[in-house]
Amino acid sequence: MDKIEIKNATIIDGLGGEPYIGNLYLNDGKIIAISHGESLDSDISIDAFGKIVTPGFIDLHTHSDLSFLLDSTAQSKVRQGVTMELIGNCGMSPCAPLIGESKDLLMQRLSTYENNEGLIDKINWTNYAGYIEASRKSGATLNVAFQVGHGTLRSAVIGQEDRPPSADELTEMKRLTGEALDAGALGFSTGLFYAPGYYARTDEIIAIAEEVGKRNKLYSTHQRDEGTISVGLFTSLNEAIEIGRRAECKVQISHVKCDFQKVWGKADKVLALIENAVDEGLDVAGDQYPYPRSSTGITGALFPRWSLSGGREETLKIMANEDSRGELIDGINEIIDQGIGPEAVLIARYVPDESLEGKNLAEISDLMRIPPAETVLSMYEKGEAMVIEYSMDENDVDKFAKHHLIAVASDGSSVSKEGILSVGKPHPRSYGTNPRFIQKYVNEKKLVSIQEAVRKMTSMPAQRIGLTNRGRLIPGYAADIVIMDLPNVEEKSTFVDPHQYPKGITHVIVNGEIVIKDEKFTGKTPGKMITNFDS
Repeated sequence: MDKIEIKNATIIDGLGGEPYIGNLYLNDGKIIAISHGESLDSDISIDAFGKIVTPGFIDLHTHSDLSFLLDSTAQSKVRQGVTMELIGNCGMSPCAPLIGESKDLLMQRLSTYENNEGLIDKINWTNYAGYIEASRKSGATLNVAFQVGHGTLRSAVIGQEDRPPSADELTEMKRLTGEALDAGALGFSTGLFYAPGYYARTDEIIAIAEEVGKRNKLYSTHQRDEGTISVGLFTSLNEAIEIGRRAECKVQISHVKCDFQKVWGKADKVLALIENAVDEGLDVAGDQYPYPRSSTGITGALFPRWSLSGGREETLKIMANEDSRGELIDGINEIIDQGIGPEAVLIARYVPDESLEGKNLAEISDLMRIPPAETVLSMYEKGEAMVIEYSMDENDVDKFAKHHLIAVASDGSSVSKEGILSVGKPHPRSYGTNPRFIQKYVNEKKLVSIQEAVRKMTSMPAQRIGLTNRGRLIPGYAADIVIMDLPNVEEKSTFVDPHQYPKGITHVIVNGEIVIKDEKFTGKTPGKMITNFDS
């Protein structure tokens, strides 16, 4: 491995300290020295004069569980400066464990990709250890850390039914969770907003999260309600905090937001509740993607949860019955009415008819000449869809962005401009979260300093996961490095044309190997599978 010198750098350590000028030296995947003038021997020298050098960014909330199995060179995150992703979020770890209905759900998901036969043939594991090993063999442009998802566990043990687990089923979910954590997963996630996680009562989550607390790992949650769809934002947030209190585990509130108009303007109250939990002595924090639009599946966005019990086949039966179909349409209309309207729902991915991608629900409704709720059902009859919704107020987004307990995270996936991962019109966050945060909140709005922005992307997420040698620029730490031309950092991805890489992130080094050089991909895939705190 080459010895690398990064000279004349403006160094930001990741801890929030003031920038300083120095030279960084990397060897054998580690930072070996930081000097303030004198030079050391090196094979490669990068002159970073006038540029910012930081630790690699750590994305706490991603859905790249399949990305590197499909394409080990997926570039959208690493080109942002992301050198590690934490996957398995929102209760979804679709690749493991693969037993019961969870394997069927994975096959359904794979069906949305063309030329996927090679991967389907390779799926011969059932447990989390097998998935981690398959990921290791595939390789990746960046480091990957893992979580086991509650929704996947429920699918594996109970299926999609709306009922509490039996004692034996709860024991089995706890066993599978412990097995995944011991195999190398660094956390357990819930998606209580989604089916089947929505069907779980709080005590079920606490019982499973106790396995996390025993191992000092992370509990992350897409909480039950981020607006007023069910129990309400604040009841939901209190539930998340109570789970951490009773299970004695760290709590990460995923993609903190005030979702839809009825809770717009409540950011201060959300932050006060998190602060109060911290003052109590609980280990609670959050993360956020810096956009006013969210993205999820069409069922998660627009279907009432009662209509999803039993899975897709049962939902189709509800749609086929005249009486229950009417009730379902009423439920969808109620959800649409809580938002801005059908114009705010954009289709991001729809395999049955890709011409609808990029159009909003109102436009598609006009094309089909049926009301929006009927349009939703007509689309779902033919297949699944991903949607993007305008659902947040910019003032709330700004308040979360500058708060010291909120990290930067994408809620996106590693994708690419070409190949199997270039499909659809995904949310721009998969290409631009970190550059956007720097461009918008550091350079333009000046809500946070560059050193605070870097802290939110490096040492803070490392601390949340429990990592002991990443997220800082100090000798002995892993050589995950970002070099940026700060004034020219720019998100290029848009909702209309999302498949665009950012500007201004000139170099990205992962485990001591240069993956991005002068904003170009080198073809290297030096990412490691992060399966313990010292990885």
